[in-house]
Amino acid sequence: MDFTGFDISVGVFVILAILIILAGVKQIPQGYNHTVERFGKYVRTLRPGLNLIVPFIDRVGMKLNMMEQVLDVPTQEVITRDNASVSADGVMFFQILDAARAAYEVRGLENALLNLTMTNIRSVMGSMDLDELLSKRDEINNRLLRVVDEAAAPWGIKITRIEIKDINPPADLVEAMGRQMKAERDKRASILEAEGQRQSEILKAEGEKQAQILEAEGEKEAAFRAAEAREREAEAEAKATQMVSDAISNGNPQAINYFVAQKYTDALAKIASANNQKVIMMPLEASSLIGSLAGIGEISKELFKKDDDGSSRRGRTTPSISGDK
Repeated sequence: MDFTGFDISVGVFVILAILIILAGVKQIPQGYNHTVERFGKYVRTLRPGLNLIVPFIDRVGMKLNMMEQVLDVPTQEVITRDNASVSADGVMFFQILDAARAAYEVRGLENALLNLTMTNIRSVMGSMDLDELLSKRDEINNRLLRVVDEAAAPWGIKITRIEIKDINPPADLVEAMGRQMKAERDKRASILEAEGQRQSEILKAEGEKQAQILEAEGEKEAAFRAAEAREREAEAEAKATQMVSDAISNGNPQAINYFVAQKYTDALAKIASANNQKVIMMPLEASSLIGSLAGIGEISKELFKKDDDGSSRRGRTTPSISGDK
C-alpha cells in the first residue's frame, strides 16, 4: 500500500494534535493544586478538575496536597527552667492554604515546619519549671500553636493543632517525685485527721454545753415549780389557819380540835420517818391523843363560856345604869 505525501501529512497532523491536546489539557484530582510555570516563572494555579494550559510553553511546576496533613515531631531533650532534663515528642497538623506561596516561599516545606516546631518546643518548655511542664500541657500546646502558626503564615500554611504526646523525666527524677507525692499525701491525710479530731472535740464540747444549758433550764424550772408549790402550800396553810381562827371566833370549838390534831399527827409522822434513832417522851397511844384533844376542847369551851357570861353581865348592867339616871 503506497502512502502519498498527503496521507503522511494528515498522519503527522493527527499525531501532533494528539500531543498538543495531551500537553494542553490537565486533569487535577480533588484535594490537590498544581502550579503553572511559563518559561520558569509562576503564572497561575490549577484547581481540581479539567484545566487548559498553553502547550509546550506552560508546564506544571509543583503538585501540592491541599488536605490537612500530619507531621510527627521526633523525641528531643529539653532542659527546663529549674535545670531538669526531660524528653518530649509531639505531633503537628497543618494545611496548605496558598499553593503558590507554599511552593515558592520555602524550600522543603515539611522539613522547615518540623525544625520550626522542634525549636519552639525547646523554647516554650525550657521557659517553664518541671511541675508546670507536667501539669500545664494544654498551655504548652496553645503557646506552641500560636508561635508556630504565626511563623508559618508567610508560607501560606495554617497550623491547625500541635499536641505534645509524651513528656518523660529521668527515672531518678520520677522516683523522687513519687516520694514527694507520697509525703504530700501523708501530710494531707494527717491534716484531715487533725481537722476531724478538732471538729469532733468542738461538736462534743457543743453537745456538753447544750446539755448543761438544758440541765440548768430544767433545774430552774423545777425550782420555780417547787417555789410555786411551797407558795400555794403556804397560802393553803394560811387559809386553813384563817378558817380555824374564824371558826373559833364564831364559837365553834371543834375547829381548833381538828387543827391541833392535824398538826400533832403530822409531827408524829415526821418524827417516825426520820432515819436516826430518837427517844420520844410524849403520849403515843391513841387514847392519850384523844384525851389530849378532849382536854383542849374543854379548855376552849370554858373560854367561850366565860366570854358569854361576861357579855351577859354587861348586857344586864347597862339597863340599871340607865334607870338610875
